[in-house]
Amino acid sequence: MPTTRATTKDHSAVRTLLRLWPYVRPVRLRLFTAAFVAVVASCLGLVIPLVLKWLVDGPVADRDTRGIWLGALYLLLLGVAEALLFGLRRWLVGRPLASVEAGMRADLYRHLQRLPVAFHDRWASGQLLSRGTTDLMLLRMFLAFPLTFLLVNAVTIVVGVTIMLLQDWTLGLVILGPGIPVMIMCSLFEGRYAKVARRAQDQVGDLTTVVEESVLGIRIIKGFGQHRSQARAFRDLSSTLRGTEFDKARLLAAIWAVIVTLPELAIGAALVVGTVQVADNDLSAGTLVAFLSTALALRWPVESIGFLLAMSQEAATATERFFEVMDEEPEPADTPAPRVPAAAADGGLRFHDVRFRYPDAPADAAPVLDRVDLHIRPGESMALVGATGTGKTTLTALVPRLHEVTSGRITLDGTDITAMPRARLRELVAVAFEEPTLFSAGVGENVLMGAPDAAGEAELERALAVAQADFVHALPHGTATQVGEQGLSLSGGQRQRLALARAVVGRPRFLVLDDPLSALDVHTEAAVEAALRRVLDGTTALIVAHRPSTVLLADRVALLSGGRIAAVGTHHELLRTNAEYAWLMSGSEEDHR
Repeated sequence: MPTTRATTKDHSAVRTLLRLWPYVRPVRLRLFTAAFVAVVASCLGLVIPLVLKWLVDGPVADRDTRGIWLGALYLLLLGVAEALLFGLRRWLVGRPLASVEAGMRADLYRHLQRLPVAFHDRWASGQLLSRGTTDLMLLRMFLAFPLTFLLVNAVTIVVGVTIMLLQDWTLGLVILGPGIPVMIMCSLFEGRYAKVARRAQDQVGDLTTVVEESVLGIRIIKGFGQHRSQARAFRDLSSTLRGTEFDKARLLAAIWAVIVTLPELAIGAALVVGTVQVADNDLSAGTLVAFLSTALALRWPVESIGFLLAMSQEAATATERFFEVMDEEPEPADTPAPRVPAAAADGGLRFHDVRFRYPDAPADAAPVLDRVDLHIRPGESMALVGATGTGKTTLTALVPRLHEVTSGRITLDGTDITAMPRARLRELVAVAFEEPTLFSAGVGENVLMGAPDAAGEAELERALAVAQADFVHALPHGTATQVGEQGLSLSGGQRQRLALARAVVGRPRFLVLDDPLSALDVHTEAAVEAALRRVLDGTTALIVAHRPSTVLLADRVALLSGGRIAAVGTHHELLRTNAEYAWLMSGSEEDHR
């Protein structure tokens, strides 16, 4: 299964995450406020050891019951205030971060619509789906928790260590002993975890692709008895992903062991040293209690470093994957040029010395289309015939600019198609592809996608009649019937007729049909052709054809051979004068019979 992904670049996590700033900026005030509230709440927790010191050295030592109750009240108030502040932080970030995630998802979707067809040909759909779901969820979680608490824990550790040093600097140095080893381990962990996290997220995209293909291709899988091979492919990818997740778990376990063990040893050492100092009357019992309480309060900020770094690395990887798509160049911007009045001979649809090579093709590869010159006069229908793989579908895709010509130009009534906005071009040109695509919507909605907004029931019924798609009225809810994902609840011929209806519903001036009748039976094909002749009357049309019956719909025929137009004429003329055309049509006639 092919997977498309960008090569992972050696960028720092911080630099990568800074690319999120344009999305975070609108909610920055609430995020900064939430971070400030969390810092205050965390610092309130560090006041508790100071209250304990006062309690032990004062009311407890003096056996002052009233003072003990007062101290307990202080501790209760501090605990409640800390809890309320952390609750306020959660409330502050909840809705803004949901809107950040929604905005990023909307931008990704809009950008995907603007990317050229060549991009979608290269990228596996599962990779794109995982970027729009799993990766954005990781980013929202990062902004909600690790981003804030990396700051909060850093401030808490600095304030806590300062308090401990002020209590007793010798004990403070004992606690600080593991600092350098922990920092070294964190640095090593960050680099290794980044690579594993990237690999895991790419593998999630691969797995998503397999699941999607299995669902959409369930008929093929069942029809050919390939459920075991698909299950094996899924199992292999799942096993690979599981191994990567184990690698992540091992790295987390290693960093967690270091981060937990070394501070615990330091606290134990501080307890021994402090107890000796208390016994020697060099340190008060309250000071030792306050010191150890502060050290214990810093356990979570220190121990969470590994967890927070892991989430930050996953967020950096998710950001990198998100912007891999967002950095892709969209279709070139429309640059409308003044229309030059066309001579009568330039009317209709015309290809002027058109060459096309796929953008990712090797530099020395022959072009798919080479110096194509073809003129379809206004109101004329032209059949395009050629052997498989000669570039017929590619040629039709150039007209609505699904691909851009490598050189040469295409004109509609004398106007270069690159000199008009794409929206206007696609209003003028309607397309029906050989492989019809329907969406999870009603039959009527699918057909009316090809019509102006003002189109109504009359236009819908006319298009259905042209495509001989009256079967829709027998569906459970008529034209409101949901056709299901990819229209798989309908037969191939039914989907093709609805795609044809979508192409003709808007009464386009130019019509491009890529073998639109290939899935129809002989009788339905004849009925559709009869209705289609009336539509083609007065419409400039280019029709990819394989059957003689479809060719006879057209006024003239163009033979595409070796990426060039080899001959143009009527069907009967080419049968008499062109051996390749006669050979193609003789094979088609045998297939047709």
